[in-house]
Amino acid sequence: MLKEISIRTSSHAALEDITDQLNRVIAESGVRSGICHLFVPHTTAGITINEDADPSVARDILRELDKLIPWRDGYEHGEGNAAAHIKASLLGASATILIDNGRLKLGTWQGVYLAEFDGPRQRRVWVKVIPDREAG
Repeated sequence: MLKEISIRTSSHAALEDITDQLNRVIAESGVRSGICHLFVPHTTAGITINEDADPSVARDILRELDKLIPWRDGYEHGEGNAAAHIKASLLGASATILIDNGRLKLGTWQGVYLAEFDGPRQRRVWVKVIPDREAG
């Protein structure tokens, strides 16, 4: 099953928690055990898994990425958003997560985030839910 979720990001750079949306997609699929593969079809956004209990972690991640890859740094890319492309490349455009008991199998403190680096924008995440094969 392939499903698209849509996320309206709220600021220039943000980590938007999409864990609940993903678990809803899995519940709708009826899959109890398998894998959930995510893909972001954007070159200035990515996917990451990190702590979702304390929102300061997301702020710290974004702040440190800004230190490492500042918005203006003499980049050649004419569109003016080279830093967003670099950050998205570092985080990556996809993730694969196990499904167990009809939910993402994440660690106690983990959540799944859409990483926005050139917003605010309307973003998409393609979600592929793949059930385990039944033992023959």
